[in-house]
Amino acid sequence: MRGHARPLAIFDIDGTLVDSRASIFRAATEASVALGLPEPAYDRVRQIVGLSLSNALRMLEPTLTDAELADFVAAFQTSFRRMYDAGHEEPLYPGAMDMLVRLQADGWRLSLATGQNRRGISRNLARAGWSDLFHSNHCAEDGPGKPDPAMLLAAMTACEGSPRTAVMIGDTAHDATMARNAGIAAIGVGWGFHTVEEQVAAGVRHVAVDFADLEAALNRFAADISLDLKPPVLKTA
Repeated sequence: MRGHARPLAIFDIDGTLVDSRASIFRAATEASVALGLPEPAYDRVRQIVGLSLSNALRMLEPTLTDAELADFVAAFQTSFRRMYDAGHEEPLYPGAMDMLVRLQADGWRLSLATGQNRRGISRNLARAGWSDLFHSNHCAEDGPGKPDPAMLLAAMTACEGSPRTAVMIGDTAHDATMARNAGIAAIGVGWGFHTVEEQVAAGVRHVAVDFADLEAALNRFAADISLDLKPPVLKTA
């Protein structure tokens, strides 16, 4: 699998590798209360995850003025800082780290594409072993966030990938739409924020039920790449 045809797996973080469901909902709730807004239902909060924070909170409360939105963003970030100052860390989903290590050993290049900011990326890369796993990382602060394809295009450039050899792995329709906009394949996961039906409607080729299923789907993708790029056999007379 090594060489010019090395496959590139680009991973979302929240809801895909890291279980941040409780902390994101808590931050959205605390920020809403701080601004005197109605407490949001979880079903509304889960729909916005993956977008850049400003766009996500704008979707959650579309009637806010720009100044009110800035206050909402600040309150959300304050809630997260309180959690982390108290020692909180979102757990990895069981099986995530083992799969990432195996993919890297098998010759995959790995990258991150997330709606988090640079602080969030740095916090996650401080996890044991993570800084050695990922060839590049890209976030909403680098430019347009999801579903714009900018992060995926940057990942392919940084990792010497191409639309044929790259695949996006995420848990939301925003990830799938970003992949479609970049012209690359998308694989979903069924344990994050969006439902299987929402991801399928956005164009994922498969929604994994667990990490073993995800790894098998990635191995099939890598095998397809090898077949696509294999030189034709010349027939001799």
